[in-house]
Order: sequence, then structure tokens, then C-alpha cells
Amino acid sequence: MTRMEQAKAGIVTPEIKKVALREGMTPEKMRAAVADGTIALVRNKLRTIDPMALGAGTRIKVNANIGTSSAKSDIREELEKMRMAVKHGADAIMDLSTAGDLGAIRKTLLAECTVPFGTVPLYEMASIARQKARSILDLTADDMFAVIENHCRQGVDFLTLHCGVNRQTVARFKEVKRLAGAVSRGGTIIMEWIHHNRRESPLYEQYDRLLDILAEYDVAVSLGDGFRPGAIADATDRVQIEELTVLGELVKRAWQRNVTVFVEGPGHVPLNQIVSNIQVQKTLCRNAPFYVLGPLVTDVSPGYDHISAAIGGALAGMAGADFLCYVTPAEHLRLPSIDDVREGVIASRIAAHAADIARGYPGAQEWDDSISRAKVDLDWERMLSLCINPEKARQYRASLPPQGDETLCSMCGEFCAIRRSKNIK
Repeated sequence: MTRMEQAKAGIVTPEIKKVALREGMTPEKMRAAVADGTIALVRNKLRTIDPMALGAGTRIKVNANIGTSSAKSDIREELEKMRMAVKHGADAIMDLSTAGDLGAIRKTLLAECTVPFGTVPLYEMASIARQKARSILDLTADDMFAVIENHCRQGVDFLTLHCGVNRQTVARFKEVKRLAGAVSRGGTIIMEWIHHNRRESPLYEQYDRLLDILAEYDVAVSLGDGFRPGAIADATDRVQIEELTVLGELVKRAWQRNVTVFVEGPGHVPLNQIVSNIQVQKTLCRNAPFYVLGPLVTDVSPGYDHISAAIGGALAGMAGADFLCYVTPAEHLRLPSIDDVREGVIASRIAAHAADIARGYPGAQEWDDSISRAKVDLDWERMLSLCINPEKARQYRASLPPQGDETLCSMCGEFCAIRRSKNIK
């Protein structure tokens, strides 16, 4: 039985109890939410890690993408990126490798990864086709499903699959006049496959076959947004909404087969459209957990895209998004470095935490209140230990010239407002 099937049967498993305690929820409420799909518990049954809970009433989670490319393929560096991401609080890792021995890379990363681990099998399908001197457009349905099952067998916890890219949504894409076209690598592969073969996508046409594989390993499907906007000018257009409508139907079918599912979203979205995007997704997809890339609220921020994404992520989280994919300062420019990974994770964690406070997540504001009390007490050690990145905060503090009075900082010095307000009290 999958965990959704157990939950529907009224079984409160030890796993449910453990996750409920961690999320500040009763076990019965957690069980009911897993049963109706509004909370997704993400963990391949072959793995021994704690599952990640996504959805209504849970803490907003953060994903960090890593992976090789044709420009750079160094598994040692990818391991360091993964360690850096987990150290700084990433709740999940996605391996988006497109170059090198992808199976070996995945095996190496999985062996050390202590959080849920996701992949995009289409990238390996392209790699296999290249090795066989074939085009990915010539791959058969059997070729595709063999790769998907192999990822599940290796222990991958969630798969991004662009099942909503079908003949209907491709036809709509051809009609709209987008500024940036389609920017999803996996989505464009499927789009080209449909166009080249003049046939329906196997991921859509044989969706039940996919669900059978996922159910066998209790692997979650992350329904990819193949037509996510890659420019704010393209946000919330007809093709994005049409794909979301298809994904809503696929969510229902996954639940009927007791498969864990969540839905991916944009992308690039101006601030004034973020709330409506979340509301539309939650309506069309029956309150299934929602996973957003940022979203970036402006297109002019390369080099600072982690800031643009954190702004959008905070608003999206407050409006109901459940899972934020980090964006690093290197987005749109190059593969992220280890330092970029750290900055991206921390920026997304700030966004997620800000949204958790706004949503009233139990205990979220207690962290802020604790650091505020430390500030009022001029207890620098306690304040530094409570920062989201204590290492960086300590570096700033250590760079101070001698003050004479160690309770002061170089911003206010003798004019310390906290000390003066205490004098008034």
C-alpha cells in the first residue's frame, strides 16, 4: 500500500505521527490531509530518510537545484553544493545533471543525501539518445518509461515530469505570441517530440502506466510546468492556464491511483499577478501542494535573481504556495558555484520564513521574537547564534574596530537607541 492508500484506509502510521509532531499538527489531521491529497509526504519507500511534508498547514519548504552540464561536469563539486545546501537548510535537493555518467552521478549524490531527492528523467532520456547516436525525438514510450522506472529503483523520491505538455497545449502555444517562448527544458523536449512524431506525448497518453510505476515505489510526481512564463510579459497567459487545467485533471487521476502528487508553477510573474496565480492553481488543482520557481518578479535582475525570487517567493508563500525552488545569483548566467548555492538557499529560506509568519505557522514568529529579545538585552552571542546564517553575521561582528564597550556596535556607538530607551524605562 502507498502512504496515501494507508491514509485513506484510516491508518495512522508511525511516519504520520512523526511528521505531524514536526509540523505542529495532530496525527489525525495529518492523516486526513494525506488521504485527500492536500498534504504530500515525499519519500521513496526504498529510502530511510524522514519524509518531506508539503501542503496545507505545513511549514513552507525550500528546494535546491544542483547538477552538471556540458560546460562543467565535476561530481566532487556537485557533492559540495549538496552539502552546502543541506547545511543551510534546504529541505530537498534536485539533481538536474545533463552531462557525464548521469546514473553514477545520481547514485553518488543519493548515497549521501539526507533529504528528499528529485530528478527530471527527461534529461537522462536525452543523454541516452545521444550516446546511441539517436535523436531524443526518436525515443519510444518504452524507452521513456524504462528511464523513469530506473530512477524510482535507484531511490529517487520525486520526479518532475511534464505530463501537461500534450497536443492540446502545444496547439495553444503555437497560437499565443509569447515574448520569451517556452523556457522549460523538459517541456520543450516533449513539445518537440509531439511536433516531430505527430503523436500524443506518452507521458500524457500513457499516464496510468506512469502512475503504476510511481505507486510501486511510492514516489511522488511533480507535475512540471512545461509552459511556465520565462518573462513577466508572458505570465498568466492562455497557454499557462490551459496547461494548469490539464494538470488539475492529472492530479485527480493520481489521487484515484493513490499516488502522491504536487504541481509546479511559474516562473517569472509580476508582483500584481502572483496572488491570482496561486488562487487559480489551488482552484484548478483541488488544493494540491504547489511548487514555484521563485517566482522572479522582474526580468532585469541577473546577478541578483535570488533577491527577485525571494520577493516573489515570500508573496507566493503568503498566498498559499507550499514549496519554493531556490534561485541563485547565477541564474540565467552560468552554473551556480558553491557560494551561489548558499546564497540561493538562504534567500529562499528568508522568503519561506517570512511567508510562514504571515500564514500563522505554529512557532514561526517565536524565532523572530527570540532574536529580538537578544537584541534588546544586547546579548550579541545569543543574537548571532539565532541568525539565519550565523557564520556571516559573526564575520560582520568580528570586523568591528575596538569599541571599548563590547555591547555597542559601530552603527550607533554611544548613541545606542536600545540602551537609551532602557534608561527612559
